[in-house]
Amino acid sequence: MTNNGSNINTQRGASGLVMLVMVLFFGSLLTLLLKLGPAYADDYTIQEALEGLDGTKGLSAMGPAEVRSLINKRLSVNNVRTLSAESITVDKDGDRVLIAVDYEVRSPVISNIDAVMHFKHVYDMSGQ
Repeated sequence: MTNNGSNINTQRGASGLVMLVMVLFFGSLLTLLLKLGPAYADDYTIQEALEGLDGTKGLSAMGPAEVRSLINKRLSVNNVRTLSAESITVDKDGDRVLIAVDYEVRSPVISNIDAVMHFKHVYDMSGQ
């Protein structure tokens, strides 16, 4: 009779230690995803809101304060609270409007360990 590996005594699986290491590793990845994911989702929403300003009627005629107010309205509709007004810079150059967004988000990971994410975007737009 030949032994083709079907004997229950010769079959082996992952040890308890390997399983524990795998659970800790994937648990850590899941924790990082849950902690860092919302900041990246907010940044994506901010990008979409600012790109949606391109082609807005009267954008080139608005002053920097009016453009900043329009941006804040769009962000509050999308429930973005991580961006402060000081992080948005609006410059006018003739009919062009230059919008720069530069901000960072700190997210606590574990105890006294924080993750810092820095986002910077520049948009060159013209209104109609």
